[in-house]
Amino acid sequence: MQKEKQRAAMNRTLQVSDEEMITLRSKLLTLSSPVEVNQVTNRTIQGDLLEIIDFLPSAFADLVIIDPPYNLDRNFSGLKFKRMKDADYFDYLESWFPKVLKTLKPNGSLYLCGDWKCTAEHYRIMNKYLTVLNRITWQREKGRGSEKNWKNSMEDIWFAVRNSQSYYFDVDAVKVRRKVLAPYKQDGQPKDWEESEEGKFRMTHPSNFWDDITVPYWSMPENTDHPTQKSEKLIAKLILASCPPNGFVFDPFLGSGTTSVVAKKLGRNYCGIELNPEYVCWTEKRLERAVTDKTIQGYSDGIFWERNSKPKG
Repeated sequence: MQKEKQRAAMNRTLQVSDEEMITLRSKLLTLSSPVEVNQVTNRTIQGDLLEIIDFLPSAFADLVIIDPPYNLDRNFSGLKFKRMKDADYFDYLESWFPKVLKTLKPNGSLYLCGDWKCTAEHYRIMNKYLTVLNRITWQREKGRGSEKNWKNSMEDIWFAVRNSQSYYFDVDAVKVRRKVLAPYKQDGQPKDWEESEEGKFRMTHPSNFWDDITVPYWSMPENTDHPTQKSEKLIAKLILASCPPNGFVFDPFLGSGTTSVVAKKLGRNYCGIELNPEYVCWTEKRLERAVTDKTIQGYSDGIFWERNSKPKG
């Protein structure tokens, strides 16, 4: 039986009881032989990626989002990852990356997340097999301060495609609505901005530096006890930009399920693989919630709002 944590009254972190675990586990998929696309569509697969990746069909995903273990000592609720030498970490990437790549469609896109310690090896593996188009750097704010070094509050997401001449990218879907600080006018009319009851705003093209992402924390309903959970808003940007409506998103290191949950909220098909028996149950409970609650903090009415700028009410 799991030992329940004592939480503050306003804490909205996901909780799953032992009784719920039994029901949620019944929804999981395990693989022991090759399967067709329809068998993995909108499913959570529990298992070791290296043991089951060869069972997945080829070229089914429009978008692959990978958030693997970074090259750090990390305890994922009992499943430990130990830091390696850079060359060994690259070999680790090499052991699964080409196989994951087989799931990507010829015109598909792939994003690979990492921190500064492993981003060089991530670029190497991406550049070896794909055409790298950009590196997104996002500010996660959280992080321990240091007396003898700079606080680590940035992470990278490498963006690459199979075919640089043919891939999906919907820039209009990921424009950011920003407050206008200098409301210039031309002939008495707003120039490249709009005025409404909510204030003065401009729709801006997204850059490769994201400072509008809030890392999930205790008062957010999307929060779980996963130690490295990505925010729904961050994943929503990747999906809306690089996966067409009704397309297919695949995440081979699903964690607490954010990629699948956001794909469901945004009308995309999904599939994810996760080894941890607790995390996959968190995923299934979040997917249940997503049937009726499709909200994504920081994204509403088709608009990405810069941090703390969305009017209340």
